[in-house]
Amino acid sequence: MKKEEKFYLIRSDILPESIAKTIEAKKMLESGEVDTVNDAVERVGLSRSAFYKYKDGVFPFNAMMSEKIMTFTFSLDHMSGYLSKVLTYVADQGGNVLTINQTIPLQGIATISMSVDMANLRVSSTEFLDSLQLIPGVRKAMIVGRG
Repeated sequence: MKKEEKFYLIRSDILPESIAKTIEAKKMLESGEVDTVNDAVERVGLSRSAFYKYKDGVFPFNAMMSEKIMTFTFSLDHMSGYLSKVLTYVADQGGNVLTINQTIPLQGIATISMSVDMANLRVSSTEFLDSLQLIPGVRKAMIVGRG
């Protein structure tokens, strides 16, 4: 059974130090203040393992509110019509596919990376992802980026 993804709004002054430092390191990387993850974690005093543990799960609240593009990756059984079902679902929910990349199927499974404009989405991103995984042929699906 898939674990449900939940989001919480938390005041910054009660964040654990490692999460606050992860946010600061991400800001440094995004602004170009530092060039590498190693430089960022050294500057904020955080281990690389802690950075990688939290980096995909923490976002400033204003970034979550303004960012409407999400990148998903999922595995898809190599059967005719499965990708079409995914694209139809995205369109039916008000999503707009911006980019899509599919690997050559290996052992009957292809990996798909897809960026979707979520500005007009009719459901939450969590519900979107949960429903995406219920489409026949879709295996593990996850959010890999927001932008």
